[in-house]
Amino acid sequence: MTFRLPTLVLSGKEVLPLIEGGKGISVSNGQSTGAWAAAGGIGTFSGVNADSFDANGQLTDQIYHGKTRRERHEELLAFSIRGGITQAQIAHEVAGGNGLINMNILWEMGGAERVLEGVLEGAKGMINGVTCGAGMPYRIAEICSRFGVYYYPIVSSARAFRALWKRAYHKFKDLMGAVVYEDPWLAGGHNGLSNSEDPLRPQDPYERVRELRAMMRECGVPDAPIVMAGGVWWLKEWQDWIDNPEIGPIAFQFGTRPLLTQESPISDAWKHKLLNLKPGDVYLNKFSPTGFYSSAVVNPFLQELQGRSDRQIAFSHPAVGEHTAELPIGPRQRIVYVTPSDLERAKGWMTAGYTAAMRTPENTLIFVEPERENEILTDQINCMGCLSQCSFSNWAQNESGTTGLKADPRSFCIQKTLQSISHSDDVEHQLMFAGHNAYRFGQDPFYSNGFVPTVKQLVDRIASGE
Repeated sequence: MTFRLPTLVLSGKEVLPLIEGGKGISVSNGQSTGAWAAAGGIGTFSGVNADSFDANGQLTDQIYHGKTRRERHEELLAFSIRGGITQAQIAHEVAGGNGLINMNILWEMGGAERVLEGVLEGAKGMINGVTCGAGMPYRIAEICSRFGVYYYPIVSSARAFRALWKRAYHKFKDLMGAVVYEDPWLAGGHNGLSNSEDPLRPQDPYERVRELRAMMRECGVPDAPIVMAGGVWWLKEWQDWIDNPEIGPIAFQFGTRPLLTQESPISDAWKHKLLNLKPGDVYLNKFSPTGFYSSAVVNPFLQELQGRSDRQIAFSHPAVGEHTAELPIGPRQRIVYVTPSDLERAKGWMTAGYTAAMRTPENTLIFVEPERENEILTDQINCMGCLSQCSFSNWAQNESGTTGLKADPRSFCIQKTLQSISHSDDVEHQLMFAGHNAYRFGQDPFYSNGFVPTVKQLVDRIASGE
């Protein structure tokens, strides 16, 4: 059977139903986004702490001078707004009036509403739509409507869409560009697994999207396109979704494949890593300070985080129940109480060099090297409020500026590591988000002999069914 990919009307314009997924912090930028739109699809630049440039065209270093978290948070928002406007301008110029330009933001990022409003105000007429997930983005519709921009909420279930629709979206249905279904078991980055869903037991995306379409029909938006995101590689494998009355109008989002293009701003080391991944090299984990599950490439960075959690024991103060064994911790050698078996485990870890015991919000201790403890504490102190609330640093976007909980050393500074991997060759000791199909780079003949296509070549290849 010959593969056929019909065009689709999105954001009021007929385009290829192919969407570049928006990756965070400078990984989807104006160049890659504009090239995707120029090829006839929807390009998506990241509005999460995007890059900006000085008068000489040099990258602006995001150096923070504020003495408090709130002062640094304000600096972060200024960087983000300026960077978002810059990338929108670049994308608009590169696209040359073709395709569509979307901006991607995370609802749980720090100052999401202020960043969105600032970029839409500063880049009027350059942005066609806003994709938004990582939380329940109920205000995205109202904000976009003020600027005459379409909104593309990201959901992972029909239930999530129903909640958003009832709370806000029913008032702004004319500007709903599409609903992005992001499969929580297949997509890269942060995923929307609920507490009732098993991370080890993936569900059939067809059934979940069919349920989403049924809910959209019930809510009165039967023909709004759905965007399938996560696990899409060759479209010929999804042919039964196209022109399917159960699914309705359908588009497809690609987050991982656009990383490996000539226009992609990631390092050559990152691109080389993608070409050499194997099945199972992407790990669904819950180390993120957002509290969400996320999918990333297994490397020493993730392995070190796993090690922190593995070297973990419960403690009490004073002695309670089985917690009868004394364990001195910290510079002052204060006594806490653990079980006798956990005391032996702790002694083994300390003998191996993991001599620093750090308390978690759940009355447990993790054991790390002293230099790792210093790094963790420094990162927590340097927090600039990149999230609406952060388990790692205990920052929260509220009047008190804190979650009220102890900072959690089992997590990490996500701002620091994503900036580092976006602007260096270090792919071993930083967080590298990727979808679970990323191993297919090494199996797809399109990438034989290390071939790296242009965005146009990739879009043409995808539109052919492969």
